[in-house]
Amino acid sequence: MSGRKPSAGSNGFRIAVSILFWAAAAWLLYPLIVLDSVDAGNSIPFFYRAAAGIVLLIILFGKTLLDLLDPRGVSGRRTALSVVLMSLYIFALAGGIIFMFVRILLLSLNKNADALLPK
Repeated sequence: MSGRKPSAGSNGFRIAVSILFWAAAAWLLYPLIVLDSVDAGNSIPFFYRAAAGIVLLIILFGKTLLDLLDPRGVSGRRTALSVVLMSLYIFALAGGIIFMFVRILLLSLNKNADALLPK
């Protein structure tokens, strides 16, 4: 490898892709956060949309974890502040992923319980 530093254009592209991923994940997961109940008519598209949003969060989690553990591709050595902030970011991402899984599980159990209860 040549050991070149990334140019400003490639850094801008990386930032733009990260923002695009976050915007897509937020758009996909927004109904999951604000939705209180799921009816039978929209449960399948809702599930696929939430699953796609969680997949994007997992991709962002993996990219961040790889950058934290193997920083050679990014910039070499990292400062202690950078490591602490990335660690906090990774814990926030993990918490968000777990929250989304629990939210889907609770909505699914609520939907199933409503179907089993007599009316």
